[in-house]
Amino acid sequence: MSFLIDPPWLYASGRLYGAKAPESLQGPAAAALGAATMAVFWGTSVSLYLDRPWTEPIWKACRARSGRDWMLNSGVFRFPYKRVGPRTHAISAALFATYPFWLWLGHRHARRRA
Repeated sequence: MSFLIDPPWLYASGRLYGAKAPESLQGPAAAALGAATMAVFWGTSVSLYLDRPWTEPIWKACRARSGRDWMLNSGVFRFPYKRVGPRTHAISAALFATYPFWLWLGHRHARRRA
């Protein structure tokens, strides 16, 4: 999970659920699944950003130098990741705050087409 990959993945997850789940599971069940999805994404991504030890297999598999390196650079960019300041933390928090929007948008688009 990274700031480049998470939004499209969340959108696709919302779209898939919105398109494939039966109508009877679109109300409260969709909200519960959305909450569970967000818990997994935030739990993993924030842990990567904070370099929690349990995330090491994830960032190593992605050939990153740390969880924060993976979250910020995704193997594409070269932003500083070892010593980040308040500005980087604030931008990262803002990006994390958009995660529910991407999930909702995918679900909304799928339901409009249904």
